[in-house]
Order: sequence, then C-alpha cells, then structure tokens
Amino acid sequence: MYGNALYGRQSFGIVHAAKRSDGPQPSHGLIVILLTKINTSLLPVFSLVLLLLAPWPAEAAELDDTIALCTSCHGEKGMPVERDMPIIWGQEFYYIYVQLKDYKTARRYSEFMNDVVADLSRAEMKAISQYFSEKSWPSTGFQSTRDDVAKAETVTQAGQCFQCHIGNYMGNSGMPRLAGQQFGYLDRTMLEFKNKIRRNSPAKTSLLATFDDVDIEALARYLAGL
Repeated sequence: MYGNALYGRQSFGIVHAAKRSDGPQPSHGLIVILLTKINTSLLPVFSLVLLLLAPWPAEAAELDDTIALCTSCHGEKGMPVERDMPIIWGQEFYYIYVQLKDYKTARRYSEFMNDVVADLSRAEMKAISQYFSEKSWPSTGFQSTRDDVAKAETVTQAGQCFQCHIGNYMGNSGMPRLAGQQFGYLDRTMLEFKNKIRRNSPAKTSLLATFDDVDIEALARYLAGL
C-alpha cells in the first residue's frame, strides 16, 4: 500500500490517534489507530506518527548520568584514568555493545562493570555504545621498540591474528580496535584470556594459551605503539 501512496494514488493511512482517558497510559499515549482512505498530502502526518511509535531513546538525564559514570574511569577526553583501563572513545560500536551485553549477562566479569550495566536496557546500551563509538580515538603517545615489533610480527604470523583483525588492527564491527590501545590494558587482557580469567571469547583463550608471557608483553607493546 505504501507503493501506491508514493506514486500519488490514494492509499491507507493514519487519520486519528486517540489518547486513552482512563486507566494506565501506554507508551506515547497512542492506543487507537484508525485506518481509512487518505490523500497523499497526509503522508507527512503518517511519517510523524510512525516516528512517535518508534522506540524512544533513554531519558537524556539518565543517559547523561551513565555517560558521566563511564567517563569518570575511561576519561573525559578519551584517556582512561588508569593505565590498564581500555580506551573506548572511537571504539567499534558493535564491539562496545556486545561487551556491555556480556557484562550484563555475566559472560564477562568485572565487579564494577557488572553493577554498572545491571539495570541498563538494550536501547540504553546501544545509545551508550553509539555515543562513544562516534568520538575521536585519542593518542597515547606510546612507542614500541624494534625488538617489540620483530617479536610481535613473529607471534602474529604464527597466530594468524590478521585473519580476524584485518592486518591493521583498526577494528571492524565486532572486532575491536587494538591499534593505539593502552599497553597495560592489552597486556592484562591477553593474560586474562590465557589464564581463563576472561572467558567471553574461547577462541582467544585457546590461541593465547600457546603464547609465552614475554611474547604477549611484546605483542601488547607492538599494538599500543601502532
């Protein structure tokens, strides 16, 4: 029916949205939609009602409070307050969202983060992920040594890291950006995967179990310096 309307013919559309006068109010107060023949001049009205019916984002004040809590650890300008905390400014949207979901379901454990996301809805987690993904990635200024690079290149070739991380480690959807990430966070996280402390990516646990700790440190330094 939408195709007919787009080509200038009469079609079905919304002419009335009644607000319930008694009992609990449903979302947006819209409960009755009557359909009848309308002229295509009313299509803007139809579009507006569709927008109103769409899921609304979290309340701005609530989202601002949550973002303020995030930045208190992850940094107001994108640089975390601790060296082993991850940069999330400019990180991949879908990766952030999946990690928040994993914290919420306890697939990924952090006493603090599990509490932070416990009451967040899916829409709120998506909004937070979108907010940080649209920020600019900050520069840490970290510089790796030639020895780090040489050792890391051997390790990455053996582990075929480039197959998932696309070679430049800049991230891609569900794959996080690793290039320029904090050294302390990279080193700690890879060791946690290796020692089965972090368990929300079994493939990484299997891979990193084959690496020596010194190789992991060199790889972390290499990635941090990209």
